[in-house]
Amino acid sequence: MIPCSETRRLSSLENIVPDAPPILVLIGPTASGKTRLAIELAEALPGGGECIGADSMQIYRGMDIGTASPSEEERARVPHHLFDIADPSQEGFTVHDWLDHAEEAISATQSRGATPIIVGGTNLYVRALLEGVFREPPAPIELRNELEALSTDELRERLERDDPDSAERIHRNDRRRTIRALEVHQVTGRRLSEHQTQWSSAVITPRRPARLVCLDWPTEALNRRINARVKMMAELGLKEEVEGLLERHPLGRQAREAVGYREFQEVLQGGLSEAEALESMKIRTRRYGKQQRTWIRRFHAIKGVLRLDYGIPEMPDQAARIVMDHLKN
Repeated sequence: MIPCSETRRLSSLENIVPDAPPILVLIGPTASGKTRLAIELAEALPGGGECIGADSMQIYRGMDIGTASPSEEERARVPHHLFDIADPSQEGFTVHDWLDHAEEAISATQSRGATPIIVGGTNLYVRALLEGVFREPPAPIELRNELEALSTDELRERLERDDPDSAERIHRNDRRRTIRALEVHQVTGRRLSEHQTQWSSAVITPRRPARLVCLDWPTEALNRRINARVKMMAELGLKEEVEGLLERHPLGRQAREAVGYREFQEVLQGGLSEAEALESMKIRTRRYGKQQRTWIRRFHAIKGVLRLDYGIPEMPDQAARIVMDHLKN
């Protein structure tokens, strides 16, 4: 019998159909050409493919230009899922929320005989999909009421006794997180800090059938593409897109911090010039690309991964043929 905590940790994998064909996972840093290659592959695969977004900002409706979401023309070529599924004013869209949507889209795609193509730059989403992720189990209402009745000092004392590692990370006045850590310990019999070490290893071990393709770009070449993309976003009307979003409602914390949206809010408030905003976008995007490449190196060790030197000039049709040949092996 699998312990309760393990059952919850693997809950993102529980609906996998035995003998289901592998999903195709396409990862790479921002501006590396994932969208175009994914569409070429979707059109080339036997039975067709459907693109499932794994981007934490492309989930938001109306945030199209600044997130480089697939265009209407691209979405018309092949089915796309997990784009525009949340309102940008929404708070707290989590990796668990994304996993629930992703599993549903994967199952529906496979039921149509098509191949799910996971495409996006949020590597946390991809790793959670491949390995599963710990989901904190619900606590009995009696336990919640008991903990809520304790003073902040009493909660802190209990947390330091039961889970000192979590106590180091959680501020002593953060009652919500303190109570949640104590609940996890009570319900599962293990400390929250122990559950949260599930990804402490640099080695990624997929628990579901998957074929991975990693797009590799030299840093200088990728940075040039990033700079060109930022310029194009401005030409396409990023400022007007941000202005239109703000006229409808304030952006939530997560959406507000997205590259481009934070900068152009400052432009509209008079805090930055458009030139300063674009330069900030380039810097932040290059830093993000560097962080992504660090994450992606962990995927390189997965058995059967294809590391694709996309090259210059970009040739998505030729890249798709290379991937298709690889998938036959």
